[in-house]
Amino acid sequence: MIILPKKKKFYITTPIYYVNSQPHLGHAYTTIVADMIVRWHRLKGEDVFFLTGTDEHGEKIQKAAEQAGKPTGQFVGEISEKFKAAWKSLNISFDDFIRTTEKRHEKVVMEFTKTVYDKGDIYKGSYEGLYCYGCENFKTTTELVNGRCPDHPTIALEQISEGTYFFRLSKYQKKLLQFFEKNPEFISPVNRREEIINRVKDGLKDLSITRPKDRVKWGIEFPADKGQVIYVWFEALTNYLTAVEWPKGKKFKYWPADVHLVGKEIVWFHSVIWPAMLFSAGIEQPKKIFSHGWWTVNGQKMSKTLGNVVDPVEFSKKYSVDIVRYFLVREIPLGDDGDFSEKALINRINGELVADLGNLVYRVLSLVEKFKGRIEGNPQLDKKLNLGKIDGYMEKLELHNALAEIWEFIRATNKYVNENEPWKLQGKDLGNVLYNLLESCRVISILISPFLPETSEKINKQLGTKTGALNKCKFTKFSGKIKKGEYLFRKVE
Repeated sequence: MIILPKKKKFYITTPIYYVNSQPHLGHAYTTIVADMIVRWHRLKGEDVFFLTGTDEHGEKIQKAAEQAGKPTGQFVGEISEKFKAAWKSLNISFDDFIRTTEKRHEKVVMEFTKTVYDKGDIYKGSYEGLYCYGCENFKTTTELVNGRCPDHPTIALEQISEGTYFFRLSKYQKKLLQFFEKNPEFISPVNRREEIINRVKDGLKDLSITRPKDRVKWGIEFPADKGQVIYVWFEALTNYLTAVEWPKGKKFKYWPADVHLVGKEIVWFHSVIWPAMLFSAGIEQPKKIFSHGWWTVNGQKMSKTLGNVVDPVEFSKKYSVDIVRYFLVREIPLGDDGDFSEKALINRINGELVADLGNLVYRVLSLVEKFKGRIEGNPQLDKKLNLGKIDGYMEKLELHNALAEIWEFIRATNKYVNENEPWKLQGKDLGNVLYNLLESCRVISILISPFLPETSEKINKQLGTKTGALNKCKFTKFSGKIKKGEYLFRKVE
């Protein structure tokens, strides 16, 4: 038996999603990945806290509400509910859904900002520079590509001069570099880490953290100046503390976060600005910032103009939630960019889901239905299971490799069927083979439950068993009551 390490707690976060538009594939990908990770840690018996939510302040929100002809509060509430509904549809098992317009968040932001202000790390000044409304941030000339923001090339930059308050980000340049050196796993994957370190080495400028109220009204008031609101990124990042009741609430036991899972476009905010803020406030750093890649569709960037925006909820209705979840994580390593194509999704369905997993479970249940003897024997297939390797991949956030290893066990079980030809056996010999196959199916139902939760439930219903914890992935006496249902998956022509 493999004894897996047990942690006292595990805290994972997604970004809080900006509510100027509907939930899309990128949002869904991050949240599905986080859900799979957290379900795995629950299987290990850990005390888990999974946070997601919506980011509801800032100039873009204010303008989007105006364009929609709705009061801003109503507008953000409606979009936030759409995110909640999408996550419910995609079987996301979050523990808390935070909204930055909640009073609990405003209270923590005010206290956190005051802490940094009292430290002497916030000062009044003025800023003149090129402003990107897409990023809601000032841009330096070195950040521009052909005179435009690389993330929002269609939005013209505007020269703005205004009074503002600054956070002394430059003060923490040396401390950040020392921290990165001592904690090489803090920023992942490696290529993102190298990008961030090189950028910090080039020098840090103090960060403008407020906006004049006469320009941006929709935000949390800056405690030291009622004529200013707090810059959306400075207050939004604090949500990770709000949810765990910083500074003295019962949930603060979950801090520091074990993983902040983010898209590569916001890794700078999470790996440089956020740690500097925490250094200033005297709060322990999170353990890991993991930056995943972007999705294209049939080789093209998703665009409303091109009409190729993928709605994950609609795709899950067409196929199934589990199929969409499985495809997104099986198709690419977590840190890489990926391409979404319906053809590739269908290939995964017909190959791994239908031919491997679905076929195995149906064949085993069909054989058991015909057998009238005792199902018992000696464990044989357990030797094909490498639980420690699977867990190691999950710890490194290599979900595609964990799934590949699980599928190795599924294929080994299919091979066992073919090699032993149970349809030719009788009595104890047949009982022994069926015992190994049923226990394998039960173990498989546990292993796939973080990735394919609905499929796992179906298998357990057919086996007459309950989904166990990870420590139940060992061959014991099979005690289920078989009820063969339909195929788990149907081939797509």
